[in-house]
Amino acid sequence: MSERERIKQAIDRLPEYKLAYIANLILSIEKTSIEEVEPDEWDLKMIADSQKYNDGSVVSLEELLEREGLTYADL
Repeated sequence: MSERERIKQAIDRLPEYKLAYIANLILSIEKTSIEEVEPDEWDLKMIADSQKYNDGSVVSLEELLEREGLTYADL
Protein backbone atom coordinates (compact mmCIF):
# COMPACT_ATOMS: atom_id res chain seq x y z
CA MET A 1 0.00 0.00 0.00
CA SER A 2 1.37 3.40 -0.94
CA GLU A 3 1.83 6.27 1.50
CA ARG A 4 -0.93 8.16 -0.32
CA GLU A 5 -3.36 5.25 0.20
CA ARG A 6 -2.42 4.94 3.89
CA ILE A 7 -3.01 8.67 4.41
CA LYS A 8 -6.36 8.54 2.63
CA GLN A 9 -7.47 5.66 4.84
CA ALA A 10 -6.37 7.52 7.98
CA ILE A 11 -8.28 10.62 6.87
CA ASP A 12 -11.39 8.52 6.26
CA ARG A 13 -11.23 7.30 9.87
CA LEU A 14 -10.97 10.82 11.34
CA PRO A 15 -13.98 12.54 12.83
CA GLU A 16 -15.20 15.54 10.86
CA TYR A 17 -14.03 18.11 13.43
CA LYS A 18 -10.38 17.05 12.99
CA LEU A 19 -10.40 17.43 9.21
CA ALA A 20 -9.86 21.21 9.33
CA TYR A 21 -6.56 20.66 11.16
CA ILE A 22 -5.43 18.12 8.58
CA ALA A 23 -6.54 20.33 5.68
CA ASN A 24 -4.60 23.31 7.04
CA LEU A 25 -1.51 21.19 7.61
CA ILE A 26 -1.60 19.71 4.12
CA LEU A 27 -2.22 23.07 2.48
CA SER A 28 0.67 24.68 4.36
CA ILE A 29 2.99 21.83 3.39
CA GLU A 30 1.86 22.10 -0.22
CA LYS A 31 2.83 25.80 -0.26
CA THR A 32 6.27 25.14 1.20
CA SER A 33 9.02 24.89 -1.33
CA ILE A 34 11.67 22.44 -0.28
CA GLU A 35 14.67 22.26 -2.53
CA GLU A 36 15.68 18.74 -3.39
CA VAL A 37 19.40 18.31 -3.79
CA GLU A 38 21.49 15.31 -4.65
CA PRO A 39 23.44 13.93 -1.69
CA ASP A 40 27.05 15.04 -1.65
CA GLU A 41 30.08 12.98 -0.58
CA TRP A 42 29.50 13.69 3.13
CA ASP A 43 25.83 12.68 2.88
CA LEU A 44 26.71 9.46 1.11
CA LYS A 45 29.31 8.64 3.78
CA MET A 46 26.75 9.25 6.55
CA ILE A 47 24.23 7.04 4.78
CA ALA A 48 26.78 4.25 4.32
CA ASP A 49 27.90 4.52 7.97
CA SER A 50 24.33 4.38 9.23
CA GLN A 51 23.61 1.31 7.13
CA LYS A 52 26.77 -0.36 8.40
CA TYR A 53 25.93 0.20 12.08
CA ASN A 54 22.12 0.07 11.98
CA ASP A 55 20.44 -3.17 10.99
CA GLY A 56 16.98 -1.65 11.34
CA SER A 57 16.16 -3.45 14.56
CA VAL A 58 14.41 -1.60 17.36
CA VAL A 59 15.21 -1.65 21.07
CA SER A 60 12.65 -0.39 23.56
CA LEU A 61 13.70 2.17 26.15
CA GLU A 62 13.03 -0.38 28.88
CA GLU A 63 15.29 -2.93 27.19
CA LEU A 64 18.04 -0.36 26.71
CA LEU A 65 17.86 0.72 30.35
CA GLU A 66 18.03 -2.89 31.49
CA ARG A 67 20.92 -3.61 29.13
CA GLU A 68 22.85 -0.62 30.50
CA GLY A 69 21.93 -1.31 34.15
CA LEU A 70 19.94 1.92 34.45
CA THR A 71 16.47 2.89 35.62
CA TYR A 72 14.12 5.73 34.73
CA ALA A 73 15.35 7.50 37.87
CA ASP A 74 18.84 7.65 36.33
CA LEU A 75 17.52 9.70 33.45
